[in-house]
Amino acid sequence: MTPKVLIVDVESTCWEGSMLPDGRGQGVENMEIIELGCVMCDRSGQLLDSASFLVKPIDHPSLSDFCQSLTGISQQTISEATPFKDTIQRLNDWIGVQNSSFIWASWGNYDRLHLEADSSKRNATPELLRYDHLNLRKLWRLTTKQRKKNSLRDALNYHAFSFEGHQHSGLDDAKNTAKLLSCVDWTRADEALTRAGE
Repeated sequence: MTPKVLIVDVESTCWEGSMLPDGRGQGVENMEIIELGCVMCDRSGQLLDSASFLVKPIDHPSLSDFCQSLTGISQQTISEATPFKDTIQRLNDWIGVQNSSFIWASWGNYDRLHLEADSSKRNATPELLRYDHLNLRKLWRLTTKQRKKNSLRDALNYHAFSFEGHQHSGLDDAKNTAKLLSCVDWTRADEALTRAGE
């Protein structure tokens, strides 16, 4: 059986200038996840399934105009979303039981760190945190030796891939990230893994 990879892209509450309305700088400790874009695929990037899980923010229930424009998520849409704990249960049901070769991945560590922070804050742990996490950007850099230009868009351009969809849509970002799975050296994956529980 071909090992599965779950690509996750997190979108969060955000403000223009990276400053909260009260003047504090934004970070995982005070931003809230509003979307988990998920793509299940094999290591060649072949898409097996995909889903977008929206989360209703609690601390800052009104999205800034900047956030709505950036993510494409409207205030009405997010107001109708489910709270973090309920959304995580839906995510867990969607992922199901996976074998030991299963990993989840994101473009960098931000998504993992924010998911861990919100899980702790909301007392709801996604099953995917019980599996190893692959920092796909790190693996891509190890593979290509690219050091400076390593945004998702840079990586796609490097391989002559076009970005499809709306940038900063969690689902679209995850789908575009999956294109890069076929471009990395999987023999070096251990160098870019965070083991579950670390």
